[in-house]
Amino acid sequence: MSRPLDFFGYQNGQLSAGGIELSEITKKVGTPVYVYSADGFLSPLQALQKGLSPLRESTICYAVKSNSSLAILKLLGSAGAGADLVSGGELYRAKLAEIAPEKIVFSGVGKTAEEILSGLRYGPNGIYSFHVESIEELKLIQETAKRHQLTARVAFRLNPNINPKTHPYISTGLKRNKFGLQREELLEAAKLSVNMSHVQLCGLSIHIGSQLLSLDPLKEAFLALSQVIGDVEAIISRPLEFADLGGGVGVSYELKGPRPPRLSDYTKLIVKAFGARSVFKSRLRVLIEPGRTLSANAGVLVTQVLFRKHRRKKDFLIVDAGMNDLIRPALYQSKHAVVPVRRNSRGKSFPTDLVGPVCESSDCFASEIPLSSQLQAGDQLALLSSGAYGMSMAGTYNSRVRPAEVLIKDGQWRVIRDRETLEDLVRGEHL
Repeated sequence: MSRPLDFFGYQNGQLSAGGIELSEITKKVGTPVYVYSADGFLSPLQALQKGLSPLRESTICYAVKSNSSLAILKLLGSAGAGADLVSGGELYRAKLAEIAPEKIVFSGVGKTAEEILSGLRYGPNGIYSFHVESIEELKLIQETAKRHQLTARVAFRLNPNINPKTHPYISTGLKRNKFGLQREELLEAAKLSVNMSHVQLCGLSIHIGSQLLSLDPLKEAFLALSQVIGDVEAIISRPLEFADLGGGVGVSYELKGPRPPRLSDYTKLIVKAFGARSVFKSRLRVLIEPGRTLSANAGVLVTQVLFRKHRRKKDFLIVDAGMNDLIRPALYQSKHAVVPVRRNSRGKSFPTDLVGPVCESSDCFASEIPLSSQLQAGDQLALLSSGAYGMSMAGTYNSRVRPAEVLIKDGQWRVIRDRETLEDLVRGEHL
């Protein structure tokens, strides 16, 4: 479990990471800009790898949707991670980053025949598993694989109807959610798969949501999955190869406050449920799909103050980043800690709304937070914990260009995505 300033801190009064002052980057790249710490990604990955080492076999499939930058995928892949995908575009990114096919799983409720075929043709034998979320999808996979004389490895995603106690938009394991198969549907799918010539049922998966702040829902989910494994194996008359346990645990978005579960406690729970002393005797390969667990606190969004609008009870501080750059506060009412890039003691704190230039009242990063009353045009701020679902969800609303991305690694920094240009905005359009 990481906190917002674990990989970013002040050095000579300047917010820095890996020995690099962020102001050095913004002088050359400008703002807004996403800045990532390689250590921020690798440290939690290594903690998970260590915690899962008692298992006979395990794979950490990074959830690409949380941050899909090619450089980040390459960084994590080189450190042993695989990929959890939800689209053909993410599969293409995984290919460019040279993620091994035996470490790739394809999730998502709406796979197309074209995406399925791309997965079947990835590497010499296709990806490790398609995680099936409906019976109609299973039939489409069979039809596609048969048409091209290929074999698809699949797992069925169980929807256990467990409340993850997280934001409703990122809850995925309740009956009212669109994801996965309920137990009866899953057993029916298992029966159908027995007679499918080009589908091989290899495992089961589960994913109840992200930003989990308690291990209790995961305990319930693991138990539900364990109970279904035996039923499925009885139907197909052979053992399954693996169990995919879904995303990781939540991270801290606050500088102070409650701490989410420790990664060591999370992995101990997994080992207890599926390791050598469990009913499975560690015979199943265990997969997990952490996204924000690895990426959230590895990145910040640096923005520059444009104007201050003073009001009697609060001020508005208008910055050059907008909701198109970081949509989480507008979409999820999420909170990101805000700190100055240059630490100073100018002025008393005053209730401030930190807002962007987008023509929407929802373009607000934080409401009535204490910020220095002396912050003015040209000063820079960092929105912490922006490495997950920041750039990957960024858009061009109001015809705004998307930010640049920078990676700090081994005491050096480099641009890993150029800032978009106005020409980029209209590329592919026709008058």
